[in-house]
Amino acid sequence: MSDTTLPQDIDRPAGDAPADRVTPALFALAIFTSAALVFVVQPMVTKLVLPMLGGSPAVWNTAMVFFQTALLAGYAYAHLLQRLSSLRSQVLVHLALLALAALFLPLRINGLLGDPAPEAPIGWLLATLALSVGAPFAVLSATAPLLQAWYARVRAGHADGKNPYVLYAASNLGSFLALLAYPVLIEPLTSLSGQRAGWSGGYALFMLMIVALAFLAWRRRAEGVTEVAALPASPPLGWRDRGVLVLLAAAPSSLMLGVTSHLSTDVASAPFLWVVPLALYLLTFVIAFQTRPLIPLRVTLVISAALGLVCIGFTAFRTGAWPMMFGLHLATFFFLALMCHQRLAARRPAPDRLTEFYLLMSLGGVVGGAFTALLAPVIFDMVWEYPLLLVLVGLARPLDPTPIRNREVYLFVAAAILSATPPMLSAAFQANWDFAWWFSRNVTADMPRLTQIILIGPMIVAFLLRDRPLAWVAIAAMIALSTQYIARGYDAAFTDRSFFGVMKVGVAQDPQLGGEVHVLMHGTTLHGAQPRNPAFACMPTLYYAPSTPIGQATQTLQVRRPGLNIGVVGLGTGAMAGYKRAADRMTFFEIDPMVDRLARDPQWFTFIYDCADGPVRTVLGDARLTMAAEPAGAYDLLIIDAFSSDAVPTHLLTVEAIAGYLALLKPDGVVVLHLSNRNLDITRPAAAAARALGAAHLHQIYAERPEEPDMAEASTEVLILSPTEAGLADFRRQIGWGTMDETEVRPWTDDYVNLFGSLWRHFRN
Repeated sequence: MSDTTLPQDIDRPAGDAPADRVTPALFALAIFTSAALVFVVQPMVTKLVLPMLGGSPAVWNTAMVFFQTALLAGYAYAHLLQRLSSLRSQVLVHLALLALAALFLPLRINGLLGDPAPEAPIGWLLATLALSVGAPFAVLSATAPLLQAWYARVRAGHADGKNPYVLYAASNLGSFLALLAYPVLIEPLTSLSGQRAGWSGGYALFMLMIVALAFLAWRRRAEGVTEVAALPASPPLGWRDRGVLVLLAAAPSSLMLGVTSHLSTDVASAPFLWVVPLALYLLTFVIAFQTRPLIPLRVTLVISAALGLVCIGFTAFRTGAWPMMFGLHLATFFFLALMCHQRLAARRPAPDRLTEFYLLMSLGGVVGGAFTALLAPVIFDMVWEYPLLLVLVGLARPLDPTPIRNREVYLFVAAAILSATPPMLSAAFQANWDFAWWFSRNVTADMPRLTQIILIGPMIVAFLLRDRPLAWVAIAAMIALSTQYIARGYDAAFTDRSFFGVMKVGVAQDPQLGGEVHVLMHGTTLHGAQPRNPAFACMPTLYYAPSTPIGQATQTLQVRRPGLNIGVVGLGTGAMAGYKRAADRMTFFEIDPMVDRLARDPQWFTFIYDCADGPVRTVLGDARLTMAAEPAGAYDLLIIDAFSSDAVPTHLLTVEAIAGYLALLKPDGVVVLHLSNRNLDITRPAAAAARALGAAHLHQIYAERPEEPDMAEASTEVLILSPTEAGLADFRRQIGWGTMDETEVRPWTDDYVNLFGSLWRHFRN
C-alpha cells in the first residue's frame, strides 16, 4: 500500500456504495462553502475599511488587488503542497493552517498602523488588509485548486476524475451566488457585526468539512481499500503557453476593475455596485469551464465584437440614460471576459498540471488588477486604462489564417477616414467660429451625437473584420481616440489624478458672468465654478450661491453673530471662502491633497487666495477621523458636502457621524447636510438619523432659476439640523424651509447601510 490515503476505485466493493455517493458530494459542498466565504468576505471587509479612506471608489480597486494577490499566495501554497505525495500529510498541513488562520477571527480592521496618510493611502490600505484578513483569506482561497487536485487523485479511473476542472465551475457558481446575495440579502438585512459573526461561523463549518474529508479518507485506509498513486506526468508547459495564459487571465481582471471604477464613480462606492462586475466575472468562469458551455465561443465572439465597439463609442461621453449605460458597460464586460476565459479554458492542461494552471491564472489576475488599480493612476492623468483595455482585449480574438483580401483593405481605409472626420470637424469649429455657428444652426449643435453618428461606419467595418484581430484593434483604437478627443475638447485646461479620482478644471463661457468661468469637475459632477471677471470673481456660485439653501444658512447665521466659526467638509473650489469675513474663522476638512492645491492655486481659483478676509485653514484626512480631534461645542456652522463625483461617502451620513457633528456645535449652531444626488435617495436615511437622535431639523429643495446665468446657481437639496430648537428658529420663519413627512426608512449607522434600497427608492419615485 502506498503512502497516499484515498481509494483508487471507490465503486469496487459493494459495501462502499454509500461512501461513493458521500465523497463527491462532500468535495462539492466543501468547495462551494469555501468559495462563498472567499467572495462574501471581500465586500464585507472593504466596507469595514471604506470609512477610513473617504469612501473613494479606488478603495475597492486597491482592495481587489490585495485579494487577488492573496489568492495568488493561496494558489501558490496549493501548488507547493502537491509536492507532498501523501494526501494524509496534505490534509494535516491544511487543517493546521486553517486553525492558525482562525486566530484572526472574528474579522476586524487591525489598527496597528494607525490612521492612513492622505498623501500615501495605498500602502496603508494593502498592509492593513494583510494584517486584518490576509491569513484566513489566503488559506481559504487555496481550497478550490487543492480539493480539485485531491479529487483528481481520488477519482482516477473515473470519467469525472479526468476533468476536475468542472469543479472549478461549481466553485465559481458558489462565489457568484454568494456575491449576488450580499447586496440583495446580506447587506440590507444584517449589520456588519452580524456579518462578521456569520462569516466566522461559516469558517468553522468549513473546517469541519475538511475534518470530515480526512475522517473519510482514514476510515477507508482502515478498511484496506487500494490507494491512489500520484497522477502520471504530462509534458511541461512552455514559457509561451504560460505567457498566453497569464495575459488571457489579466485582461478580464483589469477590465473588471475598470468597469467597476467607471460605474461607481457616479453612484456610490458601495458593495452593491462592486459585486455586480465581480459576480459577472465569476459567472464567465462558470460558463467557460462547463463541459458544454451555455454560450458557445462562436456566439461569444460575435456578441463581444459588437458590444465592444458600441461601448468604446460611448465611453468618453456622458449621458443621462444611466440605466442604459450601466447595462451596456456590464454586458460588454461580461462578453469580453467570457471570450478571454473561454480561450483560457480551451488551453487548460492535463489534471497533473491543474495547480500550476490555477497559479498562472491567478498571476494574470494580479497583473491585470495591479495595472488598473496601481500602475494606471501613476502613468495616466485620466482614466485611459478602461478604453485602452476595451481596445486591446481584441487581440484575444482568434486569428483568421486566410490571406487578406483587397475588399478588407478598402474597408479598413474607409474606416480610418471616417474615424478622423469628427476631430477634423472639431478643429474646424475651433479655428472658425463662423463655420461653427453655421454648422450648429443648420446641421447639429450636439458634437458628441454627431461624432457617434459618423463613427457608426467604422464600427460596422470593424465588426465585419472581427476575425482579423489586428484590424479590429486598429479601428477600435481610432474610434476611441476620436471620441476621447471630442469629449476632452471643452475641459482640457487642467487634468490630474490621485488615489481619490480624476480632477479637471474646465473653462466655460458665461457672458452674464463676465465671460470666462473656471469649473472644477470630478467625474461627471461640477464641484464648483468661479468667474474670472473681477466683478463676479468673489461671488459663491452653484450649490454655494447666496440664493441656495447653503447660502441662506450661512447668511442667516452671519446676521445672528458678528463672528462665526465655520467648518466645511469638502473643499471643492473653496467657494465657501467667499463668505468669510474678518471676524469669521473657517476650516475646510478635505481628504484629497490635490483638491487643496487646486483651490489655493490662483491660476485656477481665487476664493481662498483673494476673496476670503483672513486666513483659511485646511485639515487633510477623512473628516470623520480629523473632526474627532476638534473641540466640542466650538462651531456655529458645519456644512457636510463631501462627494466624489456623485458617489456617496455613506459613513458621513450615519447616526454616529451626525451625532459627532452635533457635538461640535454650539447650542444654537447648525449643521447643513448637502443631499443633492442624481441616483440615490439619501435624504430619507439622513432624516431618519436626525429623528433617531432627537435633533431639530428642516428640509429644503431649491430649484435653480432659469433667468440666472448658467453658472450662477444650481438646484440643491439640504437638511439642516441643530442641537436645540433655538438653532432653527430663524429658519422656521423663512420661506422654503419645511418639515419632512415621517418615513419608515431605517437610519444608516456605522453598522448598517442599505444603498441598494436608496437606489431602488430613487428609480421607483
